Amino acid sequence: MNPADASRGRLGTTFDGASDLYQRARPEYPEALIDHLVEVAHVKSGSRLLEVGCATGKATLPLARRGFHITCIEPGPALAAAAAARRNLAGFDAEVVQARFEDWDPAGQLYDLVFAATAWHWVNPTVGYHKAAEALVPEGHLAIWGATHVIPYEGDTFFVDIQPVYDEIGEGLPPGTPLPRPGELKDQRDEIEASGLFEVLDVTQCDWETVYDTGGYLDLLNTFSGHIAMEERRSGAAWGLLVRIFGVLILRPLPALRPAVGRGSETGKPRGR
Repeated sequence: MNPADASRGRLGTTFDGASDLYQRARPEYPEALIDHLVEVAHVKSGSRLLEVGCATGKATLPLARRGFHITCIEPGPALAAAAAARRNLAGFDAEVVQARFEDWDPAGQLYDLVFAATAWHWVNPTVGYHKAAEALVPEGHLAIWGATHVIPYEGDTFFVDIQPVYDEIGEGLPPGTPLPRPGELKDQRDEIEASGLFEVLDVTQCDWETVYDTGGYLDLLNTFSGHIAMEERRSGAAWGLLVRIFGVLILRPLPALRPAVGRGSETGKPRGR
């Protein structure tokens, strides 16, 4: 196993221990994003959707409300149980399967849309794109997006201000790391096209604001893989320093979504099928 796969496997399992916090602390996806996804992917009520890495169902519910049949794949046992037990999903056609996407067997079922909300980076790309292509109907689509905090040029300096906390405990960003800016996030076009299985039809960045109090933001940090996996002595020091800083700062993190929607090759079906 190469280092990238080992790191992906190790960090990708950390969220399962934070299933309760995940549902409470992670922001909801804006309806405008879901509407745009439905429009670009040409899905309609009754279409079959396959979700990769549903966690507690943050992206599942707004799509289930639109009348889609959704199969949700989630590798974490606690997260899968939380999604299956989520009262908001009761009455909708959403099935939760506890499995790694790479290992899951679709048993011949094909889907109109395969999507992953802040989860595709945990999938081995060598396997993931092939598996997604094989699970799609002709002219089906793959949609992936992630949530990233961005810093407006004239916005709150909060993220810059807290970097010394991470530097102090040896968890700082490498020197010269650029700050993520609205509308300037790098997309996954190169990786998608390198698969040879999809062409990129749409890339949209959607900015919105979420306001956290001190406790809420600390809860949010405790759902991030890097913070969960941090050594206990370092995370304890970080929380102590952050709490002191929070006493004088107003938090306005801006998560930005980076949806990239691709469909099958020009014939409308994955190559090699």
